[in-house]
Amino acid sequence: MIFLTRRATFSASHYYWNDAWTAEKNEQVFGRCANRNGHGHNYTLEVTVAGEPDAVTGFVVDLKWLKGLMEREVLEAYDHRHLNLEVPEFAAGKLIPTTENIAISVWKRLEGKIAGVGGARLDRVRIYETPEIFAEYRGGR
Repeated sequence: MIFLTRRATFSASHYYWNDAWTAEKNEQVFGRCANRNGHGHNYTLEVTVAGEPDAVTGFVVDLKWLKGLMEREVLEAYDHRHLNLEVPEFAAGKLIPTTENIAISVWKRLEGKIAGVGGARLDRVRIYETPEIFAEYRGGR
């Protein structure tokens, strides 16, 4: 089994807010991240696929194909966006765009499209919010 990882970067802004709470509760729990004007990050996305290399090409998946998939499904939706306002899974308070929830959302955007491509499967999504903070999702395993 080979694990192949592709990395990409995007910039986005967000804030943390739970509509079921008062402003005071949001500020108590989320601190400065509750500022409704938002703040931005330069995120790093890592997508890892697992599988056996093809006997002819030696690829688990074609990296050009994986790059295009990541660009279409994630970067076009998230890059230079305000996640709370412009990305459907986070808009209108549906989901708080924490690093953890971003990782899960990226997984959902990619999993079905990777499944079975050359026998590969999505193994891991990792999102770095800063060089020191990241969340990793492995599909609920």
